[in-house]
Amino acid sequence: MEPNTEITAAVAPERARPLRRELRSWGRDLVIALSLAIVIIIFFYQPVKVEGTSMTPLITDQERIFINKFVYRFEPIERGDVIVFWYPLDRTKSFIKRVVGLPGDTVEIQDGHVSVNGNRLEEPYVPPEELDRGNLSATQVPMGEYFVMGDHRISSNDSRIFGPVPRQFIYGKAVFAYWPFDHFGSIPVIDKASR
Repeated sequence: MEPNTEITAAVAPERARPLRRELRSWGRDLVIALSLAIVIIIFFYQPVKVEGTSMTPLITDQERIFINKFVYRFEPIERGDVIVFWYPLDRTKSFIKRVVGLPGDTVEIQDGHVSVNGNRLEEPYVPPEELDRGNLSATQVPMGEYFVMGDHRISSNDSRIFGPVPRQFIYGKAVFAYWPFDHFGSIPVIDKASR
């Protein structure tokens, strides 16, 4: 009887070792996956919740989106981009708007229609019923700054009110909506022809 006891005692640790090895492997993989997710979220993409209606119908109130925080290190900000920036009058708040005027551009608004450098801007993203019929005399955008506006013009606090946004306040580009599900997908880029 004693030899059987020794055999049973010798087999039990061998079964425990593969389980420990397996758990250790899973734990290592989980730590690596979480580390990569944290790095991606901190340096590349950040989930944000939109509050307000200034970008409807493209982005609605309480919608969840991802912003790319890294893209503008490699490519320039372009007219039509939907950007996220620190509100110039209170840097504890973030705003999301569309770039209308680039550094050096002259922006003018007549009866709600935007002209850039004397050419009327085609804006298919602004619903006609949301067009603000206001005016803005010709304003030159300073170098290193951007003129931004919301798509829902009649309820947008934008560069018409607080002026152009300095480049250093811009920290991301809206790229992907993930909630609610009926808005799931890439945030469309306006083709260069309409810029």
